[in-house]
Amino acid sequence: MGELIQIVDSLENKISKLLHRLEVLDRANKTLENELKNVRSNQENARKTVSEWEEKYNSLKLANSMLGSNTNKTEAKLKINTLIRELDYCIAQLSE
Repeated sequence: MGELIQIVDSLENKISKLLHRLEVLDRANKTLENELKNVRSNQENARKTVSEWEEKYNSLKLANSMLGSNTNKTEAKLKINTLIRELDYCIAQLSE
């Protein structure tokens, strides 16, 4: 009978340790999930910032080429042609 009590006490002790370890791991998991959310948010903000700077850079390149810079004249002409085609398409859609 004493041996059975020792086995039960041993099992209770192991279960208690496992439950404690589970709580610790749950807390660590929640912390890591919060960190992951923060990192993803920061990454998305960085992507948006990069995208905004790329748009500004392209606008500046276009403005420079329109001001007489020879380096991007072909690109500017292509952009203007694209804009004209888009306008023509919109006008055609409106006239229908």
